[in-house]
Amino acid sequence: RTIADAFGKWECEVRKRFETIMTNEKELNRIFISTYGVQDEHMPALEDKDITVSSIFDSKDDIPETMKGSKYALTKADVIKSFISYAVGCMFGRYSLDTEGLAYAGGEWDVGKYRSFIPDKDNIIPISDDEYFDDDMAGRFVTFVKTVYGADTLEENLKFIADALDGKGTPREVIRNYFLNDFYKDHLRIYQKRPIYWQFDSGKKNGFKALIYMHRYSRDLLAKLRTDYVHEQQERYRTQLSHITSALNTASGAERAKLLKQQSKLTEQALEIGKYEEKVHHLADQNITIDLDDGVKNNYEIFADVLAKI
Repeated sequence: RTIADAFGKWECEVRKRFETIMTNEKELNRIFISTYGVQDEHMPALEDKDITVSSIFDSKDDIPETMKGSKYALTKADVIKSFISYAVGCMFGRYSLDTEGLAYAGGEWDVGKYRSFIPDKDNIIPISDDEYFDDDMAGRFVTFVKTVYGADTLEENLKFIADALDGKGTPREVIRNYFLNDFYKDHLRIYQKRPIYWQFDSGKKNGFKALIYMHRYSRDLLAKLRTDYVHEQQERYRTQLSHITSALNTASGAERAKLLKQQSKLTEQALEIGKYEEKVHHLADQNITIDLDDGVKNNYEIFADVLAKI
């Protein structure tokens, strides 16, 4: 019912697996040393870094010197980020709570594979710094956690996730900021700059961001992205700026300073998304089809003007 319990169980399993492999490797070393008569040259002992299976530590500071730099030395944050990545996969239908392994990686879409948690319908999930969309990434993630672990432990689970991510603010704010600023960096690192999720990104001001799953790409996706998301976000900026302008007529002191700061931020985001809309429009009009066999790199370059830099 809680992620803390699930994490504890997983941590215990990983530790037992590590200890079992360490014991087996030592015994194998002993057998080979004895068989070839090289007792004077070799010892059966091993260092932790020689074991090519994951170990979990609370933080980077807890990783022993013998395992520093090892890709098998994972922290609690690494495990939680992996869980978040799996959740994103479920949002897009790559994975399913009802199916072992990959549920979809191209080919024919089977709606029957998804019962517990339904993937995003249009393969476009916006990432924003506020709750602009009903189906935005942070909101969808909260729904996923609620679906998997239940409503009564939701807040406890969100706090466990936020604490592992070590961010500032409420658990929902920490999770939203992770998606906004760090999720894609982690995705690019794990997939060695060959991402399966593509981030449409207007720039540094976070005027517009959205993820898609490349295996579900369709030639009309950019048109949907432009009309249903980019245009809607532009309208929200216009509305918010209009409200701020009206509020400034009567505001003073700290309230006025706060409104002016919001106005400056929203104005920059509105300008950024305006330029971005033109780029998306240009590509959307081309109705581009991609061939998955061409690989991630070649397909990604087609949309380089509107995707996050890798």
